[in-house]
Amino acid sequence: MAADPLTPAVSDRICKHMNDDHAEAVLAYARHYGGVAAASSARMLAVEAEAMRLEVDGQMLEVPFDHSLSDSEDAHRTLVAMLRALPQT
Repeated sequence: MAADPLTPAVSDRICKHMNDDHAEAVLAYARHYGGVAAASSARMLAVEAEAMRLEVDGQMLEVPFDHSLSDSEDAHRTLVAMLRALPQT
């Protein structure tokens, strides 16, 4: 089965899944990749080819990817790799 193009609907699906099932990961993205070390809340608003958009403690934050995402599978692989690359505490 081919991966879905990274459309707004696919972005919404990814964001819903991340916010509902992986809220700790979204907060970790904000703290580490967004540079908001003291962040207390974060929601993923969009996943686009160049960056993810987050709302962190009521402020908008864009976290760029290290490459342009090609599709939903690339988004999944990239988000997982970013999480795995975080320092373990």
